[in-house]
Amino acid sequence: MSSCHKAYITTPIYYVNDIAHIGHAYTTIIADTLARYSRMSGLDTFFLTGTDEHGQKIEESAKARGKSPQEYADEISATFKNLWDEFGISYDKFIRTTDEDHMKGVQKAFKVMYDNGDIYKDVYKGHYCISCETFFPEIQLVDGEFCPECGKPTTVVEEESYFFKLSKYQDRLLEWYDAHPECILPRSKRNEVIRFVEGGLEDLSITRTSFDWGVKLPEELNDPKHVMYVWLDALMNYVTALGYGTDEAKMDFWPARVHLIGKDILRFHAIYWPAFLMSLGLELPKHIAAHGWWTRDGEKMSKSKGNVINPKEVADAYGLDNFRYFMLREVPFGGDGDFSQKALIDRINSDLGNDLGNLLNRLIGMSGKYFEGRVDASDTPKYYQQELDEVEASLEKLEPLLFEMQIHRYLEELWRPLTVANKAIDRYQPWTLMKEGKAEEAMALNGLIATILAKVSVMLYPVMPQVCPKIAAALGFTIDNESWQKLIKDKKLIEAFTIEKIPPLFPRIEEPLLEQEKPAETKEEAKKAPAKKEEKKDEGVALIGIDQFFQTSLKVGTVVKAEEVPKSKKLLLLQVDLGEEKPRQIVAGIKEWYSADDMLNTQVCVVANLKPAKLMGYTSEGMLLAAKDEDGLCMIRPEKPKKPGTPIG
Repeated sequence: MSSCHKAYITTPIYYVNDIAHIGHAYTTIIADTLARYSRMSGLDTFFLTGTDEHGQKIEESAKARGKSPQEYADEISATFKNLWDEFGISYDKFIRTTDEDHMKGVQKAFKVMYDNGDIYKDVYKGHYCISCETFFPEIQLVDGEFCPECGKPTTVVEEESYFFKLSKYQDRLLEWYDAHPECILPRSKRNEVIRFVEGGLEDLSITRTSFDWGVKLPEELNDPKHVMYVWLDALMNYVTALGYGTDEAKMDFWPARVHLIGKDILRFHAIYWPAFLMSLGLELPKHIAAHGWWTRDGEKMSKSKGNVINPKEVADAYGLDNFRYFMLREVPFGGDGDFSQKALIDRINSDLGNDLGNLLNRLIGMSGKYFEGRVDASDTPKYYQQELDEVEASLEKLEPLLFEMQIHRYLEELWRPLTVANKAIDRYQPWTLMKEGKAEEAMALNGLIATILAKVSVMLYPVMPQVCPKIAAALGFTIDNESWQKLIKDKKLIEAFTIEKIPPLFPRIEEPLLEQEKPAETKEEAKKAPAKKEEKKDEGVALIGIDQFFQTSLKVGTVVKAEEVPKSKKLLLLQVDLGEEKPRQIVAGIKEWYSADDMLNTQVCVVANLKPAKLMGYTSEGMLLAAKDEDGLCMIRPEKPKKPGTPIG
């Protein structure tokens, strides 16, 4: 459908179960870089991002917060959109799966696949992971129960379902992978997908009846109790955003040039999505590019560790463009990356400060000292053709590297002209040339440096869209398709100009700008000072004010139902009356000291305003207070019976 003059770039649509983290930012920054380059190079570009808002997990999260699913989705979706707007992400459309046009398009797709004979009704029985919104065959489960993707317990579901004939497309998928070696990037990920498909594909359950928060089936099927599987709904966003099923005026952008995703959702995009497209008679995407995950200081990020990176905090502290450069330069695409402030500071001080910023400062200084700020490159080829040839050799490699998703190599190669420029200054020494009366040669050298800076700023612009226009302005031009055409495609030199003095773009950073977590004490340190540790164990408790204390809601509750959690050695499942409309469900790790019978009809003290948590597949809506020492654990209870819901404090 699309012509070679169009570029359709997408991020995954982000699930609204939590706010944006560094992984979301990484994907979106890569996509923004590709979209900005595509526009600059003259392609008619459409860049899509958005949020995925349906499914059982969202319905449960909303309920736990006392909100409707739509209210909850509106709230979280807005945090993503606001962050991308603050980051200057140049998306053309921010889609939400709760958009009316999207839902109509999904219903049309379902009907087309149904009419093609690719959807049928049957009964499904299998293991379902609510967290991943995915069914798994028993053979894939860990210990016969736990999700192979996220490790959480699965639930056995048996219900009527519509199925998509995924097995029908196994051979066609393998043919596609074989005929298009770069359809999945990096290529190592393609090999993983091929091995999975060769192992055999089962038909895919694509509807649920156990919850309501989703897209209903087309009215023609007259089956209102079903909602569509969240992944069928979500994947269709890539074509409904272009008007599929409603106003199809933008469908000429299809197929996507690049679907950018995280490696955890590769199977959905590289197997399910192409099969759906085959059924719909639509072209397949050109590239599905899966990146790795980010750790922090070598550790996996998690809320419990308190080491989750807020991308806005980093960008605010270190500069958005510096953050973008670091993310794209630090790690090969497809590999896992590690974020540390030390690594970020090193990149800013070395690559950006020393190599790029200092070169511009040297040019400002030399042209000001010797030529009153004038720079003219017209004689540069006469004296420095070898350097120009080296620069062009690097620049010619860049565009392919970008769309092969070798972005770290793109930036590595882009830095070679800066090395050429800095070496040229040291080798030819303009101060010596001026002493020897070789002003023309010195001006030509300034022209070389300015030309290199101009070409680099144009090609760096998609990665650093705030800083590079400042460099261009100092050099007397603007970054747009015209300058890209002249400086990059036509290999022209920069036109004569008078340089503008600007402050240093990358001031040196000596110390981390964000608060550092204190490193955990090593075992060796603990062995050396056991007495000291014992002596100070209470001094390490953080002091809080009375206002903070009263933010914790402690209440007396009565256990009205108690039972063991199956397959768990530690957990009891309690229903606790806190004087509310219905009892709270609390999962408590006390089974080693209390039986279900011990707890029934007793009173307990409850932390009543904790966020709901999942334990072994059960939602826990509070926490019991208990004390534990070397003699074991005992519950903290009121001295005399109190009315359920009585506050403590």
